[in-house]
Amino acid sequence: MSKFVAQAAIRGAWQVYKEAEDFLNKAIKERGPEQKIGFPETAFYLPMANALLGAKVETLKEVVPILEHAKSLLPQLPTDKLWLPYLGDALNAGMATLFAEEIIVVLRYLYEQEPQKDCNGFFTDTIMRSLGIQLVDGRMPGFAAILGAAPDNKIAVEIVRQFQERSILVFVGASSGGRSIIDQLLEENVQMGWDNYIVPYGRDTISAIYPLHWAIRSALTFGGLKPGQAQKCLFYTKERVFAFGLTLGKLDDVKYATGAGAINMGFPIIADTDIPEIRPSGITSYEALVKELDYKKIVPRCIEVRGVKVRISQVPVPVSYAAAFEGERVRKENLHAEFGGKASASFEYLSTKSSEEVEDAKFELFGPDIDNLPEGMKSMPLAIIVEVAGRKMQKDFEPILERQIHRFVNYAMGIMHVGQREMNWIRVSKDAFNKGFRLKHLGVILHAMIHQEYNAIVDKVQVKIYTKQEDVDRLLKDAEKAFAERDERLMGMKDESVDTFYSCTLCQSFAPNHVCIITPERLGLCGAYSWLDGKASFEITPTGPNQPLKKGKLIDERIGQWKDINDFIYSKSNKSIEKVSMYSLMDDPQSSCGCFECIVAIIPEANGVMVVNRDYSGMTPCGMTFTTLAGSVGGGVQTPGFLGVGKLYIISKKFISAEDGLKRVVWMPKELKEILGDRLKKRCEEIGSPDLLDKIGDETIATNAEELLKFLEKNNHPALTLPPIM
Repeated sequence: MSKFVAQAAIRGAWQVYKEAEDFLNKAIKERGPEQKIGFPETAFYLPMANALLGAKVETLKEVVPILEHAKSLLPQLPTDKLWLPYLGDALNAGMATLFAEEIIVVLRYLYEQEPQKDCNGFFTDTIMRSLGIQLVDGRMPGFAAILGAAPDNKIAVEIVRQFQERSILVFVGASSGGRSIIDQLLEENVQMGWDNYIVPYGRDTISAIYPLHWAIRSALTFGGLKPGQAQKCLFYTKERVFAFGLTLGKLDDVKYATGAGAINMGFPIIADTDIPEIRPSGITSYEALVKELDYKKIVPRCIEVRGVKVRISQVPVPVSYAAAFEGERVRKENLHAEFGGKASASFEYLSTKSSEEVEDAKFELFGPDIDNLPEGMKSMPLAIIVEVAGRKMQKDFEPILERQIHRFVNYAMGIMHVGQREMNWIRVSKDAFNKGFRLKHLGVILHAMIHQEYNAIVDKVQVKIYTKQEDVDRLLKDAEKAFAERDERLMGMKDESVDTFYSCTLCQSFAPNHVCIITPERLGLCGAYSWLDGKASFEITPTGPNQPLKKGKLIDERIGQWKDINDFIYSKSNKSIEKVSMYSLMDDPQSSCGCFECIVAIIPEANGVMVVNRDYSGMTPCGMTFTTLAGSVGGGVQTPGFLGVGKLYIISKKFISAEDGLKRVVWMPKELKEILGDRLKKRCEEIGSPDLLDKIGDETIATNAEELLKFLEKNNHPALTLPPIM
């Protein structure tokens, strides 16, 4: 290892340690040792200390042993007279740095110094879980943490855009030469935020601990590892979290120290300055510290060094195209044209045709384009008609492909798509229009992407777009009939009407022991995959994550157990789960990974269950927030009395039917009630309890078991008269 690098890392580690020590002594003196501390909305306390040391730090006095441990890792400061370069010493210094940085930023939260201006600060557990499906399905193949500032704003934007085009999540922050890349992006009006895959964390090097927090929590959230399993956590981050650091500008000692900590987690560092390189094997997958002085090559170099598997969609449109632009919003001040929403009539419809009726790659526009908008107008009616043909295409696959219109269109930079069917809303920005984007490019996108992702079932794709009001009104009537027929057909599908369920092992890229079983009446816990999605996925990729499973011999009809399903679960869970019940919360429930939309949890005092969605951050009657609950439920473990689910499963007839289903629900957040809305009311009517929704508590009524029980007794909730749930 380079003597220069090791010296710098150790000096930087001592510098950060001293800052943490002084800050902690100040805080204890001013606030007292019993002062509560912590990061917002996390079940993992101080995540680095929790994951690697098993520590649950909640007060200032509990920080002291963490700081002492950090000091124990610090080697002697290097001298010119006596120096023994040693990789282990530098890596230990790096870990000491991460522990000390974590202490500094949590104390900043105590003193309301975080988050910094225009920055996110600490990333909540909710954010992690909400992005879970993108982590596992390949839309987000890796993470970059950028520290410093580029030589100029143009280079800064180009680097970030190149990462976006590869759908790599970019954490931006720190400073060099008194500048931060955050300021460079703000000056160029670059949209930042989770939806845009550009997340500012802080303006100094110490705040780089936030992206590393994100990484280490993945081991606990998705990997099923326990706090204190340091070696396993670090192996997990190296093998399964495809992260790397990119430093821009001159490196100081603190950056070297922070980089050493990142390298110890398996994350290489790429620099744009002439520094000594480190190329050991074993710590990271390939090189540990490398330089790339050519800014045109720096992004590909980052990807190469970390081994990120990037899939770039080469779609011939005049704007950048990648999953990173999916969450982009087109605001009024940058609006050229819009369709649907409150502005005009608009819908999209995909149907199956015979091969003779479809001419592949054909696009037709009936009506004016967006360069012919009347003076002063920005809205137009719109109908997008996609017609596909394929030997393996089935009518049941139509809504699956149709739902992808939302995603495919959103990947275009400067184009916003919301909703589906006759409730869609599309906006085209001025920037996209000026670059040459026209309505024909919607056809180009849909043709290219349907072929790319569904070429196993689709042979031909043609697109027709209508922008005259009379055409849109006429075609909408036919589309609405088709929508109604689909809904009726899907509603008629029952678990009993099929002999085959589908597996989903997509999340095993992060949660190695987790397996979802998807049935007609039970979608995946992420909420993104239905039985039909599983069926279509298998047709497309027969060796992929969705496999058909014959139910086999029935073991228990009430709880939903079949022999062949159990055998599959045992095999694919790395022999960690022997059996699973499809319809029970208490008897061998399904495992949960980490990207579930909701958690079902038992409330024994009420003889019922609560359901909490991940966007709810308040307290629940079981005495835990969602994040705390998720910390014990996720990771591919099987936990009787607790279950991760997709929110639409709540209104399924099979929802914990072994425990009397919806009648057991005694509490859920008000927001979740509103999301499920009329569908939940209808389900209450179907079970003969039309007033049940009014009897289910929420946070405005109770946030503890005692208050909830009083409410339930007052309103005669049916759970109180059901057989004991335990």
